[in-house]
Amino acid sequence: MAALSNYLENKLIDQLFRGQAFTFPSTVYVGLYTAAPSDTGGGTEVSGGSYARVSVSASLANWAGTQSAGSTSASSGTSGTTSNNIAITFPEPTATWGVITHVGIFDAASSGNLLIHGALTIPKTVNNGDSAPTFQASALAFQLDN
Repeated sequence: MAALSNYLENKLIDQLFRGQAFTFPSTVYVGLYTAAPSDTGGGTEVSGGSYARVSVSASLANWAGTQSAGSTSASSGTSGTTSNNIAITFPEPTATWGVITHVGIFDAASSGNLLIHGALTIPKTVNNGDSAPTFQASALAFQLDN
C-alpha cells in the first residue's frame, strides 16, 4: 500500500484539472524511516552512519508495469501497483540506523519533496556493521488504487 503526499496530490490536481504544468522527476530517491511520515511529510528519516537516499531512474526497466511484477512494458494492468524491477541497495551502515518501519519516495537526494510513502510489511533493524540494506527486485511495491 502507498499514500500520496499532499504535495503530489496538489500537483496532480493542478496538472489534470487546472492546466498547471508539473514536471515529473526523471529520477526518484528512495528513503528509509524509523517513524512514519504522513501526507504532510514529517516522520523520522534515517540520518548519519553513511545513510543516503538511493536514486532510481524513472523508467520501464526499473519499475514494473501494473500488469505484473518484473514487467518492462508500459502499464496495461488493473492492479494499480508497481514494484522495483532492480535491486535497491543502500550504503552499508557505519552507525546504528534503528528499526526501519517506512519507506518514502522523494524528488531529490536530500530535502526535496516527499511524493509517496508506505509502511514496510516487516520492520527491519539496521545496526552498525550490518550488510547494506537492500530491497530485492519486486520487494518494494506501491499500490495507488484498489
